Amino acid sequence: MNTKTLSALAAAATIALGAAIWINSANAPISEDSTKDKPLLPGLREELNKVDTFALSGAGGKALVTLKRSGEGWQVVERSGYPADIGKLREYLYRLADAKVLDTKTASPKRYAELGVEDPIDPKAQSVLVALGGLQGLPKLIVGLYNGQGGGGTFVRREGEAQSLLASGTLLAEKDPAAWIRKDLIDVDAAKVKEVTLTGADGKTLRVYKEQPADGNFRIADLPKGREPVSDFVANGMGSGLSNLRADDVAVAKDAPAPEKPFKARYLGFDGRVVEVTAWETDGKARVQFAASTDAKQLDAGIASAQAGDKAAYETAVAAAKLKVVEAKGDDAAIAKAEADVAKPASLVDPAKDRAERIAAANKAAQDLNRKLQGWTYTVPQYAFQNFHKNIDELLKPLQTKQAGVKGSKPAPPILPTPGSTPAIKP
Repeated sequence: MNTKTLSALAAAATIALGAAIWINSANAPISEDSTKDKPLLPGLREELNKVDTFALSGAGGKALVTLKRSGEGWQVVERSGYPADIGKLREYLYRLADAKVLDTKTASPKRYAELGVEDPIDPKAQSVLVALGGLQGLPKLIVGLYNGQGGGGTFVRREGEAQSLLASGTLLAEKDPAAWIRKDLIDVDAAKVKEVTLTGADGKTLRVYKEQPADGNFRIADLPKGREPVSDFVANGMGSGLSNLRADDVAVAKDAPAPEKPFKARYLGFDGRVVEVTAWETDGKARVQFAASTDAKQLDAGIASAQAGDKAAYETAVAAAKLKVVEAKGDDAAIAKAEADVAKPASLVDPAKDRAERIAAANKAAQDLNRKLQGWTYTVPQYAFQNFHKNIDELLKPLQTKQAGVKGSKPAPPILPTPGSTPAIKP
């Protein structure tokens, strides 16, 4: 056997011995003193901005949730790339990064199930495997049960290590992709809504409206004869149908199309912006789709009102500035300067340009909303769905006739004179 052969065998033996030592050390119990109060995933805190994938898999290795970062931000793969809830993801990543080892637990695979840290490839595993992409050398984390009865913390095991650990914090992650989508859809204050028109599946319509933004309550249009509103504020709920509306889930519109006869809701704002909602129920869940646009007539009216408001505010400010100078015994020059110092709004400097800019802003807002919402079918809470399919009978009651005297009492019969008597003469 020559020198080269002996050298090769020696090198191979060294590599094999090193691998054996690494395997044994990875599966051997870890000293409590060497791990306690140390970061669960060392280095993650400093490298969080490099994370570009967040993936959860469960029993049998089944993919549960996958979030990926692209040029358009974070997206949920299982929801056709719909935007993810960045705040929720960030909060969980910080919990991982800040988690510390509180205690060492079992290193025996036979006892993993007690802590929920079995290998997730097991079809009966309770554990969830958390994998972060974009980082070098960071182990995947097997997340088990929450130690609720033992003072808090979560049982975990770093993939490739036999030793299970108790880590600080709540490291359980939601396994439903719907929980990771961006929930906020649209938020239109009822005070900005001029009119709501609902069209039922039967084609019948219900319209409520306000004359002015300052009106306290919505009024019901086209009241049937002999009926009146249940209360002055019964229609107000319809005006708040788009207030802080949030989604429970989402699907691509072509995969969850609207039926032939859905409910329709049209919201017209005082500023001329329009949001149309198509709503229906499938399998007991409320679904909606959106489309945004502008109403030219109301847009013009809204701009005229806004410009008039600007003018009134400017004139009030000028009058106040002049009065201050007069009270200070200022001369005409000082009064003129005070007026000149009051900034003139753009709507007075160049009304036509201001109008064009307001129209452009309203159209852009509608386009932006369509880019965000169109092409998707959303699942929304039932309480939100109720505002999209009311009928007029829900808001009305029979008209009450007004009678003299106590409500509900019958008028007293006239007092007739007794035979032979003379009726009293009123003064």
